[in-house]
Amino acid sequence: MLSIELFWRREASWAAAPVVDVAEADKGYEITAELPGLSEHDLDVKLANGALTIKGDKQDENEEKRKDYHISERRYGGALERSFRLPEGVDADKIEASSKNGVLRIMLPKAPEAQKAEKKIAVKTS
Repeated sequence: MLSIELFWRREASWAAAPVVDVAEADKGYEITAELPGLSEHDLDVKLANGALTIKGDKQDENEEKRKDYHISERRYGGALERSFRLPEGVDADKIEASSKNGVLRIMLPKAPEAQKAEKKIAVKTS
């Protein structure tokens, strides 16, 4: 089994990085990113040099100025980016991405060799 730790070698800063979940199954990995307010037209997903990069550009929204805000944690536009180094065994030619209701889902299938079941090694006594 490959370590998901490789995914966490991030290439982008926290300031403009979307929050993600990374899960592993027998046949592949799944990255799910929350990107509220972004459509598939606002997103760019690329694979280069073994790194998967998610980029998005949220158009500026006008913050309501009549309110006297005490805290405003919502983002009102700007670019975001997050990159992941892919683990060995991912079939790069079959990576797929889909977006629905502000959630980006990227499927990273494992190559057939990486899906093979574990082989148990018998331990013999001397």
